[in-house]
Amino acid sequence: MSSIDIRHPHSLAPAKARKAVEEVAKKLAERFDVEYDWVGDTLNFVRSGVDGKIDLKPNQLHVTAQLGFLLGALKGPIESEIRRVLEERFK
Repeated sequence: MSSIDIRHPHSLAPAKARKAVEEVAKKLAERFDVEYDWVGDTLNFVRSGVDGKIDLKPNQLHVTAQLGFLLGALKGPIESEIRRVLEERFK
């Protein structure tokens, strides 16, 4: 299994950061059939071949994911896309 571990700084107020994470999750759900739910300040997401979470912390997001065998081969492009979206949404 491959794993992704990304820490990304942000300067958004907690409510705005949560809303931005929610918007990203909705797009993932629509595009990749990802299911997600919030537990406190952690957004958990899952679909076949991927299990992960986004921890929303003051001034930082922490994205972790375990990729199954098939998606593990695409770790580089997946990680690049996550970083791009974080840069775009959380400046």
